[in-house]
Amino acid sequence: MSEEKAPQIPVIELRHVDKHYGALHVLKDISLSVEKGEVVVIIGPSGSGKSTLCRTVNRLESIDSGEILIEGARLPEEGKKLAQLRSRIGMVFQSFNLFAHMTILDNMMVAPVDVLHRPKKEAREEAMRLLERVGVADQAGKVPAQLSGGQQQRAAIARALAMHPKAMLFDEPTSALDPEMIGEVLNVMTELAGEGMTMLIVTHEMNFARRVADRVVFMDGGAIVEENTPEEFFAHPRTQRARDFLNSLQDK
Repeated sequence: MSEEKAPQIPVIELRHVDKHYGALHVLKDISLSVEKGEVVVIIGPSGSGKSTLCRTVNRLESIDSGEILIEGARLPEEGKKLAQLRSRIGMVFQSFNLFAHMTILDNMMVAPVDVLHRPKKEAREEAMRLLERVGVADQAGKVPAQLSGGQQQRAAIARALAMHPKAMLFDEPTSALDPEMIGEVLNVMTELAGEGMTMLIVTHEMNFARRVADRVVFMDGGAIVEENTPEEFFAHPRTQRARDFLNSLQDK
């Protein structure tokens, strides 16, 4: 008789998460899990709570109730334990969040050296390898202001990868970019997905969601309204709110 496989622990799990900003209820009883190697894309209208959800995963936003687990360990509210769990999750923001006074190479090296205590030589070699991989190795000696938005965002992705994350969070990574730069960032993300990186992505790029997601999560009014495979969600949305949202995109 074959042994039963132990159920896999999700890399990221939110259980009954609620959050308010004053009287505004921005996250309503959110339960969501992201399995190892899965790409989950969150979509929905502006103000639906997508970015807030993404930012709660590593406690950039606190929560009022519920719990968040990283590889089965509950995310603490502060302290060393939080820093350790945070270091397992890479985060890429709308605004690239690179240190303006440092070169791209130094941006890449600071966390591996200071947080992971890697030798500088090893950190430098890996940084250059990752910058090569995202196509900006030739910009390593420049400061962020000397790079295009697309180059900065690709460097920000490489910087997150330098921490060897178990998962990557992307919060609208292309929304601050000019149209011709969006493709270059999405190409890097598509490659990561193809390599099996666990990813939770907030985006308004529907073609990307359709192509890369294993699962699409549709949010509206602070709640998860619907989730499905991209094929099913885009072809046969089950709720009126999702249908209205997709119709509004076609009208643009």
